Amino acid sequence: MDKTIAIFEEFKIRRIFDDETETWYFSIIDILQALLEQDDYQKARKYWNKLKQRLKNRMNRTGFLLEQIADSENLRIAFWKASRMKAGKKEVTSFQKNLEKNLTDLREQLLKISIDIGHYHYFTIYDPKERIICAASFPERVLHHAIMNICDPYFEKFQIYDSYATRKNKGTFAAVDRAHNFTKRNELFLKLDIRKYFDSIDHNVLLKLLGKKFKDPKLLEIFEQIINSYSTSQSKGLPIGNLTSQYFANFYLAFLDHFIKEDLQIKHYVRYMDDMILWGNTKIEIKDNLKRIKEYLNNQLALNIKPELLNYTSKGLPFLGYLLYPNGKRLNSRSKKRFIKKVKLYENKLSNEKWSQEEYQRHILPLLDFVKKANTHNFRSMLFEKGINQGARTV
Repeated sequence: MDKTIAIFEEFKIRRIFDDETETWYFSIIDILQALLEQDDYQKARKYWNKLKQRLKNRMNRTGFLLEQIADSENLRIAFWKASRMKAGKKEVTSFQKNLEKNLTDLREQLLKISIDIGHYHYFTIYDPKERIICAASFPERVLHHAIMNICDPYFEKFQIYDSYATRKNKGTFAAVDRAHNFTKRNELFLKLDIRKYFDSIDHNVLLKLLGKKFKDPKLLEIFEQIINSYSTSQSKGLPIGNLTSQYFANFYLAFLDHFIKEDLQIKHYVRYMDDMILWGNTKIEIKDNLKRIKEYLNNQLALNIKPELLNYTSKGLPFLGYLLYPNGKRLNSRSKKRFIKKVKLYENKLSNEKWSQEEYQRHILPLLDFVKKANTHNFRSMLFEKGINQGARTV
């Protein structure tokens, strides 16, 4: 390596010659000092640090994604994803009959930044509590998958490790295991839940936050059209049931996650959508963190929480259908009743030949996995040995 000094308009430029590659490498700061005609080396150094930060910020924001979303192959993959488990349904077969035309129309809508959306139909579920589900039309669901096929990595990159909803290789069981681990290591927990979360998400705040992470103005316009296609009150609310809503809602609270982890320095924290838990060993510390979290939610995200639950871990932490104790996991009473109700329903559908054996297994196996995650051996034995109806009366 040959080190020498070059002179450029009276400024000294440090350089190194690499013999193997036969390449000169020059000091960026020295070059900037010469170009800016800056006599003070430290000022040139500060300028370079600011420039690096700007470049880093620009790299962290994502642009020019709309063309990738509108790509024909991406749209075809989106159709396949949207139609999974729905083969034979009228809306799917209707779209598939003119697949090439429908995908071309969708591509043109995206490139013109004028998408046909807002064709929702509503239904109510009770699993476990009453929720109004807003289902988009099938072409819209294809659109949602097309967007998230491309945008998923960028939403994912912003998530902290201990956020578990709407993410690959995460989910309910991973959240419960992590929460149980923290329960074993702490005396106290604080459980928080956002009041009417999806209905309360502020459109303007959400669009501003999206603008911090995505720099493609065309994509941001598409986001805005989707977000503004639904509201529960003026400029508020996301439709429960849409793929885009899941991503937007998880992204919205990711800013709180970073505040909790980076500003409050809370090590033991888990979030599953709007169900949040943090752990500690002193009430004073937890209550101080609670005050700051409430202020952040209210001032930065325009959200309010339900009455919080602060208790000892030995009393049991209610989370995602389980009761978590330092020495084990149990099903809560609501989950037991829900399990019995669903098993009855599934067995009736099988016995009445409304379901095939394959379809029955597809529904019953996840249900069994859910109860097996807790200490439920006696509960399951009682139900299946006595029969579901007789066993249910003793629960």
